[in-house]
Order: sequence, then C-alpha cells, then structure tokens
Amino acid sequence: MNAKPQNSFEPTPRTTVKSTAPRGVYDRIAIDKILDEALVCHIGFVDNNQPVVIPTIHVRIGDYLYIHGSRASRMITRLLSGDPACLTVTLVDGLVLARSVFHHSMNYRSVVVFGRGFDVPDIKQKRDISRALTDHVVPGRWAEARQPSDKELAATAFVGLRLDECSAKVRTGPPADDDEDYQLDVWAGVIPMTLSAGQPIDDDKLQAGIVAPEYVNQYKRA
Repeated sequence: MNAKPQNSFEPTPRTTVKSTAPRGVYDRIAIDKILDEALVCHIGFVDNNQPVVIPTIHVRIGDYLYIHGSRASRMITRLLSGDPACLTVTLVDGLVLARSVFHHSMNYRSVVVFGRGFDVPDIKQKRDISRALTDHVVPGRWAEARQPSDKELAATAFVGLRLDECSAKVRTGPPADDDEDYQLDVWAGVIPMTLSAGQPIDDDKLQAGIVAPEYVNQYKRA
C-alpha cells in the first residue's frame, strides 16, 4: 500500500489555493514535513446534515494518513461509511504585527487533505500503525511501554486516508504594510511561536526508583 510517493500533488478545484494564491504549496516533501510535525489534526465530515469538525491525532505512513478511535464514535462511523471527508493540520510559526491592525497576520504552515476513509481490519497492520502513531507523538515510547494486545487492537478502529488530493498554504516573513504606514511611530515585526515541552511530571503512582527516560526529558517537536 505504500508505493513511492509522487514529487508533487496536482492541484484540483478543491485544493487550489485561491485566496493569496502565491502561498499555495503542492510540493510533496513540504506537505509531508508539515503533516509529520503536527501533533493534532482536525477531521471534517457531515453527520445528519450537520457539518462537524473533530480534533484527533494522526500519523503519516508513506502515501497514507491514519487515525484511530472507537467504532461507536460518529467520526469513525462517518469515515467508514465512505462519505467525503476533509483532514487539516495547522502549525503556527509566528504572530505578525504590522503598523496597521488591518495588516496583522500570522506566519503558519497548513495542509488540507480531501478523501474518503477506509477500514484497516488486519491486526498486524493495526499494530504497525499503532507503533508509528505512538512514535510519531513521542519517539521511543513504543519500545518501552506495554504494547497493545490483539484484543485491544481488535476493539479499536483504524481508518486510512490516501494522500491523493491535498495542498498546503504557507506564510512566512515580515508584515506587509501600506506604503504610507511605514512612517508611523509603531513597532512592527514578528513574534516567533514554537511548541515547547515543559518539565516532565511524575505520575503519583510511579514505582520508586523509576526516572524519566532521555526521550521524555529531551522531548521536542521537529
């Protein structure tokens, strides 16, 4: 299922960036990097004629994105029905403060993926996805923690979404003010934003002598 990915995505009517079109990115490597760095995605679908957007975690393996959850959840139910769905991720890199409030903005990297979900019934593949998902969130965790049993995996739904129709939108750089506003006596620039980890907090029920491993103490996103 994981053939060699294409170098770029062909824009479609749904993925073509129309507003601020120069920010549109269709390069496969750039899109993969955004998907791989993001911790949270949002799944959009329609349930009983009502648009719904649900946050969850994801992992990319080759040409596919995977999420998991209870088969009883409406998100999983709708995705497995074959109805159209939309998955998005956003990374905020900076707050852009212009001299004019009108031109304030953000530096960001975002991806939108359109497609239809499919079920992953095979236990071995579920285990592989579970490993990839765990190490996507916290690299190194899978090898140390108790791994899921076949029973636990069987009780969990894994849904795949092929990366066929997607695009990214990226803003970088300083504010863009109107020419006449550059003379204003107002600070302008960028406040960089990053996702950073705090000091690990031990579980109250942790057995004596167990200390946080290096991958916990040194945790950071790409």
